[in-house]
Amino acid sequence: MRIGIPAALLAAAAALAFSCASSPGPAEGPPESAASAGVSGQSGSAAKNRAKELVQGGLDAGSASASQSPQDSSATEALAQAASADRPPPPPGKLSPEEEAYLNSYLSRLNYMVYYDEDSLVDPLLAKRAVSMANRYLIEKMGLSVIDFDQIEKNKKDQAAAYQSETGGSIDLIQYLAQKFNADVYVELGFTVASETRDSKYYATASGSMKIFDVSTASLLGSLVIVSGGAAMSPSSADAAATNAVTAPIWQAMPKMIDQSKELIKNSLGRGVRYELILQNTPDSRAISQFRRALAKKVREVEQVSYSPALTKLYVYTFQSGDKVEDAAYDAAESAGMSDLNLIYARGKSYTFDTGS
Repeated sequence: MRIGIPAALLAAAAALAFSCASSPGPAEGPPESAASAGVSGQSGSAAKNRAKELVQGGLDAGSASASQSPQDSSATEALAQAASADRPPPPPGKLSPEEEAYLNSYLSRLNYMVYYDEDSLVDPLLAKRAVSMANRYLIEKMGLSVIDFDQIEKNKKDQAAAYQSETGGSIDLIQYLAQKFNADVYVELGFTVASETRDSKYYATASGSMKIFDVSTASLLGSLVIVSGGAAMSPSSADAAATNAVTAPIWQAMPKMIDQSKELIKNSLGRGVRYELILQNTPDSRAISQFRRALAKKVREVEQVSYSPALTKLYVYTFQSGDKVEDAAYDAAESAGMSDLNLIYARGKSYTFDTGS
């Protein structure tokens, strides 16, 4: 008996057979490994990142390119440091945090030299006692080292020849010694004493001033009045009464002098601490100009005071220590073709170099 197959079923079977015959077989070779797939994915990711950099014009701030070599990184850092070094300092009156910190430290460790006004008609022995009283305050209350009276007297004789050769008498000998001792403030005591005897007792009164000078500029910053509160009395001698009349008000005036000198020095440092640079045997003015411009990149301000083939003088204003100024001078000299620049001697904030020309 013959069983018939529906036409629809025959059509479906034919379609299935055609599909199997036309499908491609599996690709020859082993299947792709997981490692190969990972490398392919990384290559695609790197390509996308590189494309993003090209579109955005570079990397985000603070990130480094994967293709940047260590040499490229060092060169970039050097350029950044050079740009920072050449950045102009803040304008006068405005200090950077580093300059503010240096100024506060500088004011807290000022060095004082105390002496008396030699033009006043004061007994040298009484003058020595007055200076010793001021130094005693600096030692006991401030914890500072001092230049005592005898040391100054000795150096007045020993340094006379050097004083003339170095300054030509352009500044006072005591001011020169204050620079030599690396003092920041010179305090000059000047006073007169009036004495009398009553009822077999000795009385004395003193009056005068305590002048404050900036050693580096030799300029008068201010002064304080010295006045004994009343007549000092001594039952033994007029000399003892005069000593009491002078030393007591000096001791009382010292705290005011310390505070005033700090404030006055601070007010005078709007441009920075002033250093004097003297260049001996200077080459042509063009080299000096290049030296000055190179030095100005390292400090706040450079002021050329004089020029001659024998000697050039400059003032440097900065909130840096003296050794930093010396280093800056050597760097500037290299830029100006004066590689043989050499320090001959230093006196306080005054530095004398020879160019080797």
